[in-house]
Amino acid sequence: MERHVTVIGAGLAGSECAWQLAQRGIPVTLREMKPQKTTPAHTTPYFAELCCSNSLRSDQLENAVGLLKEELRRLDSLIIRCADATRVPAGGALAVDRHGFARLVTETLRAHPLVTVVEGEVTEIPEGEVVVASGPLTSDALADRLAALFGNASTMHFYDAAAPLVAFDSVDMSSAYFASRYDRGTPDYINCPMTEEEYKAFWNELIHAQEAEVHGFDDSGVFEGCMPVEVMARRGEDTLRFGPLKPKGLPDPKTGRDPYAVVQLRKDNADGTIYNLVGFQTHLKWGEQKRVFSMIPALHQANYLRYGVMHRNTYLDSPRLLDRYYRLKTEPRISFAGQMTGVEGYVESCASGFLVGVETARRLQGKPPVDFPQETAIGALALYVSNASIGDFQPMNINFGIIPPLGYRVKGKRNKNAELSRRSLAVIENLKEEVMNP
Repeated sequence: MERHVTVIGAGLAGSECAWQLAQRGIPVTLREMKPQKTTPAHTTPYFAELCCSNSLRSDQLENAVGLLKEELRRLDSLIIRCADATRVPAGGALAVDRHGFARLVTETLRAHPLVTVVEGEVTEIPEGEVVVASGPLTSDALADRLAALFGNASTMHFYDAAAPLVAFDSVDMSSAYFASRYDRGTPDYINCPMTEEEYKAFWNELIHAQEAEVHGFDDSGVFEGCMPVEVMARRGEDTLRFGPLKPKGLPDPKTGRDPYAVVQLRKDNADGTIYNLVGFQTHLKWGEQKRVFSMIPALHQANYLRYGVMHRNTYLDSPRLLDRYYRLKTEPRISFAGQMTGVEGYVESCASGFLVGVETARRLQGKPPVDFPQETAIGALALYVSNASIGDFQPMNINFGIIPPLGYRVKGKRNKNAELSRRSLAVIENLKEEVMNP
């Protein structure tokens, strides 16, 4: 059996997969089309570029994505290691210096003696063992090749959006304040309060603002976890106030009371010179973004370093196509990893790449699979994606709903989730020697 793997795509999933294979003695050819060819969402030549938020979401074990990160952390995930090394303050979340993180992943992989990087677009599926981790922005040529391999009905898509970035020195701090919700953790977020009058004027302009043209887009095709702020606003006047602009637990020091609405800004780099608008994914025209978002008092003179953008994400009908190892059922030499499998989110993409790398290495070495059980977040995600009983398959973040219940009652949701995490991590510890032994 050939002990060499071609990994297509050096995003989060491809980078993680390549690292796990190489760490287990499997030579890897890592194919990446950047910098020769880019997409509308990419701006740097680095691997593992974060196209949307710089946050890998909650780092708390009462949250399913916090559990998933901890499982990966204990099993020597490259992505989580680099994220921890480049983290920026974000309360209970793991947020990173966007460029510092991607640069570290890139340098680490390029330095590995078993990883050979080949730049340029891939338009055909290579011979031999292949992992397709080309991401939701897979180039048209490769997407067409995959569609032909599966039959066109086997590929689907949804729309994803990114939030704007602003310069810290352009935020009017006389109209804003640092705080964390309910004073939990450190006060890492800039909070931009709005009165009822200011919010209603902003909301009215937002729902009537001009949108950029995105071919084939309509509100029903948006992934719920990355919904554009204007789409959310159209669901009702108070929808934003119960979502990304929720003021509860963020009292304004000037009044001692919670504002009517609050826009939060999160640090986007380690120097604290760049902040992103939390929950403000958008596909408004750039001029409209500046006009409408400038109605937020603290941002009335904001300098936008990047406007929000929207792009189409392609994903597979994975329950019909893939097994629990993310391998193509009809041609097991080909595996898939990342968002194109239907896992949604940075950490979830990393987890899929991790599992593919580990299990592919073991198969090529003649070892039995680890078979991460459903009690672990890594295993639950893979089993969800490959569950053939799912009818209307949609991309999904990790959540405790796909992990088996405890079998006994624990009072309180946070306590129950913490107990689920404790059980999952105990399983990971039992598997650790098997997984980590190359």
